[in-house]
Amino acid sequence: MIYVSYIESPIGFLRILSNGSGITEIKFMDFDGPEDPDVHTESAKTQLREYFEGHRSAFQLDLIPDGTNFEQKVWEKLLEIPQGATTSYGSIAKQIGDDKASQAVGKANGKNPIAIVIPCHRVIASDQKLTGYAGGLERKEWLLKHEGALLI
Repeated sequence: MIYVSYIESPIGFLRILSNGSGITEIKFMDFDGPEDPDVHTESAKTQLREYFEGHRSAFQLDLIPDGTNFEQKVWEKLLEIPQGATTSYGSIAKQIGDDKASQAVGKANGKNPIAIVIPCHRVIASDQKLTGYAGGLERKEWLLKHEGALLI
C-alpha cells in the first residue's frame, strides 16, 4: 500500500509518499491532491513545515529511497552535508572512492527521490555555480538561501 500526504511550501506543493515502513518519495508538484496518510507521511509533513518555518535543521524520518547501489552511496553522502553548507559533485565522487565519477554523482543527484530531506540541493558545481536541480534552479537557490548557505 502507498500512503500519501501533501504540504504546501513557500516554493510549491510537495507530495510525500510512504510504503508503510518509511518515506519513499518527496517530490515537488504543481498541485496537491487527495491524501491517504500514514504516520510516516504525517511526520514528514510536520517536519517539513518546521523546516520551512525555520525551526528545524535536521530530519528524523525513516527513509527508503529506491535506487542502485551507486545512487544509494551518493544519497548517503548527501545526508552528511550539514544545513548551511554546500559541497561539489567532485567532492562527493572522491568521498565514495571514485575521483572520476562527478558526472555519475550528478546523475544520482538528479534521481534523488526524496527532495529536501536528502539534500541534493546542497551540491553545487566546483566553480560555486548552481547547477542542475530536479525541482528547478529557482527552488535550489531558495533552499540554499533559506538554510544560510547562499548569501546573495
